[in-house]
Amino acid sequence: GASGPVPTAGAMRTAGLLLARALLLGWALLHPVGCQQCHPTGPGTVLRFTDRHAEIRVPALHRVPSALDPLYGLVRRCLDLIQQNPLPTELLRAALNDPGSVRTSQVVQYELGYVVCAAVALLFTVAVPVAGMCFCYCRSRRRCGGRLRAHRRSLGCRRHCLLACLSLTSLVILVSVTCALVTSQRVKAQMEPGLAAVPTTLRTLRQHLANVPQGVQMVVDKFEVPRKQIISDLGGLSRSVGLSIHTQLKAMTYAALADLQDRAADLQTSLHHLQILDGTARALAAARAELGPALRERQRRVVALLDDPRCTSCASVLGRAQSLELGADYTKVPSVENVLKALAGLPRSDFAEMIRQGNGTFNSIPELAVEKMAQVLQELREELSRTAQRVQSIADGFPLPDYTRPASEALAEAEERSRPYLREAQRFERYRWIAGTVLCSIILLILACNVTGMALGAYGLSKREDPSDYECRGEAGAKFLLVGVGLAFLFSWLLILLVFATFLVGGNIQTLVCRNWVNQEIYKFIDTPGNLPPSMNLTQQLNLRRDSNLSATYRECKSGAGLWEVLQLDRSYDLDEHLKTPKYTADFQKRLGDFTAHLGQVRLLRSEGRQDLETFARSGLDEVDYGRFQEEMKNPVVQTSLPGLARNLEGLQKMQRNSTVAGRLGTEARALWQMQNSTVQSQEALVAKLGESVQFLSRLAPHLKERVKRTLATTASVEARLPVQAQQILRQEIGCFTRKELRYFTQYLNWVGQTLREDVASCQPLATALDNGRVILCDRIADPWNAFWFSLGCCTFFLIPNIIFAIRLTKHFRPIRNRLISTGSEETCPFHIPRVTALKL
Repeated sequence: GASGPVPTAGAMRTAGLLLARALLLGWALLHPVGCQQCHPTGPGTVLRFTDRHAEIRVPALHRVPSALDPLYGLVRRCLDLIQQNPLPTELLRAALNDPGSVRTSQVVQYELGYVVCAAVALLFTVAVPVAGMCFCYCRSRRRCGGRLRAHRRSLGCRRHCLLACLSLTSLVILVSVTCALVTSQRVKAQMEPGLAAVPTTLRTLRQHLANVPQGVQMVVDKFEVPRKQIISDLGGLSRSVGLSIHTQLKAMTYAALADLQDRAADLQTSLHHLQILDGTARALAAARAELGPALRERQRRVVALLDDPRCTSCASVLGRAQSLELGADYTKVPSVENVLKALAGLPRSDFAEMIRQGNGTFNSIPELAVEKMAQVLQELREELSRTAQRVQSIADGFPLPDYTRPASEALAEAEERSRPYLREAQRFERYRWIAGTVLCSIILLILACNVTGMALGAYGLSKREDPSDYECRGEAGAKFLLVGVGLAFLFSWLLILLVFATFLVGGNIQTLVCRNWVNQEIYKFIDTPGNLPPSMNLTQQLNLRRDSNLSATYRECKSGAGLWEVLQLDRSYDLDEHLKTPKYTADFQKRLGDFTAHLGQVRLLRSEGRQDLETFARSGLDEVDYGRFQEEMKNPVVQTSLPGLARNLEGLQKMQRNSTVAGRLGTEARALWQMQNSTVQSQEALVAKLGESVQFLSRLAPHLKERVKRTLATTASVEARLPVQAQQILRQEIGCFTRKELRYFTQYLNWVGQTLREDVASCQPLATALDNGRVILCDRIADPWNAFWFSLGCCTFFLIPNIIFAIRLTKHFRPIRNRLISTGSEETCPFHIPRVTALKL
């Protein structure tokens, strides 16, 4: 048989939509919703806790980089060379436990480097003033600092060499005295806040220990932060669960409802086209019966006319007229009466109302979830209040106030005892700064004399015409140099005494305290049993653990341990046990885990609707031979085209010479046009209408039973799966919610542990205070202190070459005696004759 009609574009789009809908429904049925993941955690789920305990912290101090760091390093290396002995453990033990047993020889042996330096300082203190007195005696005898006895050619070179040496020496002294002034001022600037930091730090530590209970209560009160967040989340839980169920199941449900709506539309549309098919076939059969006699009569008349001999050129059209007869016969097509009888009275159910009710029930799931979960949410809020009472046990069981009392008393005693020593140190520092400033000013005065003397002397030499001429500027330069020499002799012993005093204090602080503090030898000495007297047992005074010592406590505090971990608490408090999350979340988690609710009870297809679809599938619609209809529709209503034959007759009419024949041809042509317009066209319209119905039914019929069967199975499957999958989604959402809220508990408990260890009840301030003490004493005070005496010592020792070069240079600034005139007197001859070879200075 011939192939069916070509599908239209609309039919192809409809088929594509049906295929896409079927794929979506199949995916929704084959992929369970329980495998979906929890919603990702957003930035809003991180709890923020305000910290109001910062005022009792001990701020950590650090060494500040300075341009003087190379000088500090040089001084420390010099001190390491002077004092190479390690910490004198035995000597310190004897000094602390039995001071009378300490022998001077032991101290001298340990301080041998400082003893040597003391000998050098003593030698300098004696030697330089003695040398100064000798110089004064020689000067009074006119034997030192006088004039050159004779002029030589090498005097200019020697003079320039002395000028360079004295300038270089003065430059070194200038740099040294500048460093001494800077470091002295830095010591003064650091000493006062450094000494004030000692009682402040001790007082802060006591406040830290005293404020532990308030701090712990503050931390416990912060449970309000996660509690408010959880209550806020509980407020939106039920609707969120309902929306999640609706969102995850709507693809499956809407696809099933759309499929059911399509089957209902197929039933309505098929019934409509079956009625059209039956009525149109009957009408076409009746119209054919009426057209047949008229068409045969018209054929006879046209053939007779064309066969008339008077008709010119009519033979060419005669064959076409003879074939004028009926075409399609619709009495031969199959009847659809049985199908219509089977579908009589359908649909008995209102599919539109059924689908609307199912859709409304499904869309009401969020409101149903709110109603079902109201009771459990109220119970969870009450459980949070009970959890807050359990959290309060963290503060109620915190035992520190009873165990920190010894440490607080020890800190208060240390603060009180330190005040007299700190005042003495501050007073000594004031005297040191005044003496240092005065002596540095004297050194600057000596340098000023040197510079002025060299400038005047050099200027006087440049203006002198003869070496033996007297020149007041040169003489003044020589006197300035001698004034500087006198000041150096006069104050050098004070300089060396200040240098040695500050050196002895600062050097021992560096080598005995700072060096051993950095390598923690001091802690080891304190930890060794028997080194300290019983009255200085820090472990007992601070109530530290019996199995611990200062070094271990320092390391634990440095790493962030809590006070309860280093104090002697007899293991009575275990914070980790108090911070276990299940202790506070077990009941909350159990209530959420035990909650069940029946959601997703949606009825998509009632029994009468199911019966209608089953009747539709059994109606025999797919058994009708639609190919017979399509074959018959291929045949025209009339075998010969009436308009074509009419136009042929009209053409022959114009060719006739006989007017009678021409008139008859025109009459027959008009009759054919009238038959075409009145009868044939109406039958062709019925054929087109019949073709639309045949096309729809022929496309639907092969898949009818399969589609109805799939729709019924899908609807039944969705109705059965909706409650199960809704329960799975409910468990999944509650599980996600539970894990989210447990994270709030975990964040809070982790913050509690971190805050107690690092802030509220941390022993880190103790380690910080020790580190701050080392930074203040060693880095901020001892380093500039030692740099001060080192710089001042350089000035002092370089005064010796300064004196020598100044005295030697003095002779070059005075007029040279001429041996040819006078050798026994320093007075120049006023009537000497200038030599031609005299060097112009």
